[in-house]
Formats: sequence, C-alpha cells, structure tokens
Amino acid sequence: MPTAAAQQDVPIADPLPTPGPSGIGLELTEVAQLPKSQPVPPPTDTRLVRYNRINYLGEVPDGSGRLFVPDMNGKLYLLDNGVQHAFLDLGAAVGPDFHTHRGLGSGFGFAAFHPDFRRNGKFYTVHTETGSALTTKKPDLPSPSADEVHGVITEWTASDPRADVFAGTRRELLRVGFASFIHGFQEIGFNPTARPWDEDHHLLYIASGDGGIGYSTTLPQDLKLPQGKILRIDPAGTNGVNGQYGVPRSNPFVNDDALGEIYAYGMRDPYRFSWDPVTRRMFMGHIGEKAVDSVYEVRKGANLGWSEREGIWEYRRGDPSCGVFPLPADDAKYGFTYPVTAFDHNRTSAQRPCADSGNALMGGFVYRGSKIPSLRGKYIYGEGVKGLLYVADEREMRAGRPMAVSRELMVYANGQLTTMKALVGDPNRVDLRFGQDAAGELYVLAKANGKIWKVTGARAFASCRAGHDFVLGATQASSWQPVTPALWQFPGREVVLAEPGVARPGPRRPFEYAVLSKGPAFGSVQVDASVRLDTPVAESNRDVIIVFGHRSDTEFYYAHLSSDNKIYPHNGIFVVNNADRLRLDHQWDAVRSVGAPPAVTDTAWHRVRVKHCADSGEIAVYVDGSPYPQMTAADKTFASGRVGFGSFDNVGRLRDLRVQGKGIR
Repeated sequence: MPTAAAQQDVPIADPLPTPGPSGIGLELTEVAQLPKSQPVPPPTDTRLVRYNRINYLGEVPDGSGRLFVPDMNGKLYLLDNGVQHAFLDLGAAVGPDFHTHRGLGSGFGFAAFHPDFRRNGKFYTVHTETGSALTTKKPDLPSPSADEVHGVITEWTASDPRADVFAGTRRELLRVGFASFIHGFQEIGFNPTARPWDEDHHLLYIASGDGGIGYSTTLPQDLKLPQGKILRIDPAGTNGVNGQYGVPRSNPFVNDDALGEIYAYGMRDPYRFSWDPVTRRMFMGHIGEKAVDSVYEVRKGANLGWSEREGIWEYRRGDPSCGVFPLPADDAKYGFTYPVTAFDHNRTSAQRPCADSGNALMGGFVYRGSKIPSLRGKYIYGEGVKGLLYVADEREMRAGRPMAVSRELMVYANGQLTTMKALVGDPNRVDLRFGQDAAGELYVLAKANGKIWKVTGARAFASCRAGHDFVLGATQASSWQPVTPALWQFPGREVVLAEPGVARPGPRRPFEYAVLSKGPAFGSVQVDASVRLDTPVAESNRDVIIVFGHRSDTEFYYAHLSSDNKIYPHNGIFVVNNADRLRLDHQWDAVRSVGAPPAVTDTAWHRVRVKHCADSGEIAVYVDGSPYPQMTAADKTFASGRVGFGSFDNVGRLRDLRVQGKGIR
C-alpha cells in the first residue's frame, strides 16, 4: 500500500514516469484478417468507424484447436486451421434492439465458452440493447431510472458442439441498465485455473463498468448496485433474482446488506481480466479517468478505490483540474487495493484538463507458453489507442506492494523493426487488443485493419554480435585525434576534455570531440567506457557524447548524455550527415518535449555502453550496468566508422575504454 506522505495539496502534474524501453521486441506473424464490418446505422463517432471491431481471441475449450473471435458489430467467428467462418450472427439473432452505433463498448462485447463446452455445448455472450428493450424489458439488478442502454448476458447451447455454425437454443441470464453508452458490461469469463474442488469452479465472472457516471457519483462504491463491480455468478444456479442464474454462497458480500453477486468493487472501466495459470492470481486491466490507467491484482472482496481513488492517488469529484492528488494522511483506514503496475496519460498543458486523454489500457496475460522462454512470467499488456505494447514482471506484481515497473516492448514483423501504427496503416488509432490460445501463446489484434497476429518469438534489440576486434585502454595522446588538441589532456588513465569547445562553421553538431585513431574503424561495434561530467551540476545543459560511425567531421553518429531531457538536442541519439544533427531515438516525445530520463545528473563516474548493429541499424545506449537500454534508435545512414568522445560546450572525461566490433580494414 502506498504511504500517504505530506505533500502539497495540488494536482500531480506527472504522476508516473513514461515506461522506458525493455530492450525486447515481440515478433508478430500475421495469421488472419477478419471480414470488414460496420455498425448499423452508420455512427457519427468516427472512433467506431473501423475496418471491423474484433476485440478478443480465445480457443474453444474442446480440444479442436479452433479459435474464436467476436466482432462487436455482431458476429462471432471461428478460425479452424487458418480457415475462418461466421459461427454465430448474434446481431441478427437479437434483432432491431441490438445496439452498435454509439459508445465504444457497444455491440457484441465478448464471448466466453464454458469449460465443459465439448460436453454441454454452452457458451456465453455480452451485448448491448436499446430501442424498445428500454421500455419492454426490465433490468434484473438495480439500474438507473433513466438508463440509456442495457447490457445483456446470454447463454447459448449448441445442439452439436462440433458444428462449424451454431444451431441450438439460447436463454437470457442477466440484464443490467447503464446510465450512458460507455462503461457497460465488458469481459466475461471462467477461471481456467479452477479445479472441481475450488469455489471458482464453473462460475462466470462479469466485468461491469460504472456506466460513465462514476466520475461524478459514488456509484462504484455502493455495494447495493452492480455497476462499477466485478460480479460472479453461477450460470447453472437458480437462486438469482430472476431464477436464471445462481449467486454463489462463497461470494464475499452474500450475507451482507449488499448485492450477493459482487465479487470486487470500486471500478470505472474494468475492461479485461485474466488469470496466471501458475500462481492462479487474477489480474485486471482498468481504464482510468483522466490521469492514470492501471493493472490490479483482484482478490475476493477487494475495493479498488474508484471513484475515491485513481491509481495510487486521490480522485476528487468535481475538481476542475480532472487530475489526481496526494493521498490523505488517513488513507490506510479505507483499505483500498492499489494497482500492481500502471502508466499515466502524459497530458500536455495544451490539452483541456477534462478532455478525453486518448489512452486506454488493454489488459493482457501472464505468458506461460512454451514457445518463447524469454517471456515466461511476464505480464504482456498494452495501450490500445496508440498500439503500444508493455511488459511487467509477474513476480513484482503483488497487491499491497510497490508497483512493478512497466517497460515498452518493440514490434518486429517479417524480421523488420516496425510499430503497430505502421502495421495497421493508421497513424492515429490502432485499437489494439490481445488474445491467448489454450497453450498460452499470445495474439495481437487491431480493429484498424481487422488483422490478427500471433506472437511467434521475442528478440533482444541490438543483439548482433559485435565482432572479435578490440581496442582497450587507449589513453595516450597518440591514440586520439581531437578537433582542437589544445583543449585536451591525457594524464595517464583518463582522456580529459579540459576546456569547452566552441561552435564551428558548418552543420550544427558537437563543438569538440576526439576520434579514437588507435585500431581500425568498426562496422558493428560495442563501446564500453566510464564517463564523468566535470561541468558543475548547477548548469542545466551539461553533456558529454560518445561518437560512433565517424566518417568525417560532418558524418557521424553520437549518443548525447545529459542532465537535461526536455529540449530537442539533449539526451538522445543523433546523426550528423552533412546537415544539422537529426534526432533518431524512439524515446523523444516532440509533443511533450521530453525524452528518455537524464543519463547523467551529477559529477560521479558512470558506466556507459553504446551498441550499434550495422546490418539492422539498431542502436542502444545503456547506463550504469542496467539491463534495459536508456535510449534506442534504428538508422542505416552509416554502416561503419570510428568511435570518439567529446561534448558540445562542456568539460568531462573518459576512462576504462573498451571497444569491440568488426574491424573494417
């Protein structure tokens, strides 16, 4: 649990650091593109106008290997050894009350197959209804009097579970009204780790959002209401309010003055949940309000805090900043469950405080498959709008402990480094989702182009073999060629830039550096050294640089190591190619004008490693022995060159130099 410390009572401008690079890339292999579809009638919200609205992939639990994919526009598809076909047209079965054209969560929301589907043919769906349903059908659980949409859970029973197209019967299990077209019923599912003697066995979990009104009400905290909760019911039971389902006696509030269906509460938009098959713990991806999206470990009876808390901060209804605040001093008495990992929305000062931030956390899975050993025990999830993939270590994701660090994953397709935006061909909105098969292998889906990719591997970024040529030590003046020799000293174990350089004619580039003349030029290369910034800490624009790929004074790469990460020329990876230096690193956010965390903030010695792979163009910079790169880039301008050390207009020094690579002679 976070500690409530004495802090100024103002909104927290930047609640969490941006996830840094993991140095790992997922290899994606395209397996299918589902048919194009559109909501009916055509929506006015352009976010609903996608190639289609596929939102999940799972495996039918009957040993057939068939995969199922729901499209929110109305159909449930099966993928059978690469062959796809519609298994169920839910929209047509529901009829004119089926609602798809307003609200990001509208339509055919989810499907879950009973663990004994092969025997009993049962599966379950979630969909939304409006129209005459709002006046002719009554919600089963307490709902707003002016509800705008109904969320409906249906049980379908296939007469032949092996059939390619559904034929059979259906019955309505549960209907709940929601105050708006957002944050209704989301995922439903069975705990795949539950054994016959477990209380979870064959119980259906239901993620129920707050209907879009938790930001202004206490509805998610009200144990007499189903909205903003995770519900747990028995589809085979009959003691529910409508006789169509059961309320398990093991539910936490069944004997209280509360809804017995509630398993956990205090949620805004509990979009996706899953269980780790090894630890059997339940994780849930939660889409926040204006500042923070989080992943929670969900335990029975837990209160995740919304709408009193957002992430590990206080949320204040009606506050015009729409921000988050430090926790109150008496926070512990409330017993809230806080996230196990999270990211913030990185809002800019130009954005209206309460406008949609354009972020949505997509909960994923703890990888326990057998095909990619390096991913085992990692929770893979993402940000849906921009299509970013994240990873956190399951061992660090424990409720009541400090949050696990999340890092960004890279994407490879057909052996090439890419991005999800590039894969879907949409620079604005990917609409990323995840899936998993029975073997625990992962899939990535995108509404932007209706495609499904399987995660078929993982690779380390800039993992090329550097080569077998070495240069070690090299602290003599004869081993270096400075731009201005008079500014340098070579006292023995160190290479010292003793006086700052000055700008020179030509393209904008580092003012002063020395090129290592000892040994060959290198193709792929790894540069290891200790560096120190001698410029006083009081100066904000302190820097040293590591040069590589040096061909001439106007043709080279350099890694800029600085205590300032908020202006374009600092703390990044750059190329000078007969023109002003150009920033290359993936970490630079031009909109927010911020890059990777400052590499050097003091006057101590720091270990630095720069890795450049000539064939792929991949470049990674590591600081102080971290296994994670501080900065990454990919560029093929120069495939070889010499290395060096210097600065723009500061002073510093280098020692313990070790260069390993493929010498070019």
